[in-house]
Amino acid sequence: MVETSGAQATARAIIERMKLLDRYIIKQFLLTALFGIVAFTIIFIVIDLMEKLDDFLDRKAEAMVIVEYYLAFTPEMIKLMTPVAILLSSLFTTGKLSSNNELTAMKSSGVSLYRFMLPMMVIALVISVSSVYFNGWIVPYANQHKFSIERIYLQRNYESTARSNIYLQDGPRRIVYMGYFDRRTSMGSHASIQDFSDSNLISIARRIDAQQIEWDSTSGKWTMINATIRVFENKHEDIRRVDRVTMDTLHFVPIDIVKKEDRPDEMNYFELQRFIKRQQQTGNDVARWEVDFYSKVSFPFASFIVVLFGVPFSFGKRRGGLAVQFGIAVAVCFIYLIFMKTSQVFGYNGDLQPLLTAWLANLIFLAGGVANIFRVGK
Repeated sequence: MVETSGAQATARAIIERMKLLDRYIIKQFLLTALFGIVAFTIIFIVIDLMEKLDDFLDRKAEAMVIVEYYLAFTPEMIKLMTPVAILLSSLFTTGKLSSNNELTAMKSSGVSLYRFMLPMMVIALVISVSSVYFNGWIVPYANQHKFSIERIYLQRNYESTARSNIYLQDGPRRIVYMGYFDRRTSMGSHASIQDFSDSNLISIARRIDAQQIEWDSTSGKWTMINATIRVFENKHEDIRRVDRVTMDTLHFVPIDIVKKEDRPDEMNYFELQRFIKRQQQTGNDVARWEVDFYSKVSFPFASFIVVLFGVPFSFGKRRGGLAVQFGIAVAVCFIYLIFMKTSQVFGYNGDLQPLLTAWLANLIFLAGGVANIFRVGK
């Protein structure tokens, strides 16, 4: 009984020491990561402000507009800087413990590389999962306001609720044109619908021209007003004029017209998903949008993957010190980002499957990071 009680007390003491160690590592890791995000964000704002200040002043933008712009820009910067900050945090946390001989004491007490990495990996995973929501919903909402200010003050053309000279492919055999569309009223003018006899879009079978086209939100259908319908069959043209005709076979909705000019960065996860689905129904190539859609989930996990490289590089005292380890790890981080952007090009062109394109860099560098851990841990 005495021996059992002693063993239990020893086990409890070890668990308490491990909990204390985990809290210590997590505190150092989070504080350094937070400092990195704040520092990088401030540096990014200052550099960007120096570049765009003249444009704002030329447009006579008020100081409050500039403040609003960078407040809206901050979530996008946090999104981009988080993996870099996590990498630096893993480097400095491990390097600091190593330079203070605290890491040596941990090793002598039986703490392995894998056990040492565990709290940082858990925190990095939590940050990555949280970033999926942050990047998928918070960042697009902020980007809408940011791009709105850009369209007014940083470009020649002012933002408008109207769209002009709009072309849509509604299915493999149909082209829709609107000379003008007002998103506030969901009405277009000088509309034309051309149906072709085959997907090559050479031989026209029917054409409908109308002075106006309007969206009925109750029925979920388009109505063409003052329309002329031409049907072509066996070199014969049948012409018919009608006051109103309801188009039951049109697949697009008003938001599709607006979103065609929006960027994927302005759409949240579900908006982009619905947009891609409707574009597929109309026969458009959606490879580029699908890559961006899957990247909204894959990119946040870069924060988890860079830790796999950062901690092992700093785990032992190496010749050259922390500077060399930092340089190698940062190089790995930038190679990862370059590889991700390069693979996206192939996905945009349809050479790679969109889902594979979005996750390819993660899968390759995850395998490399795991191999690096096993190499250092031996």
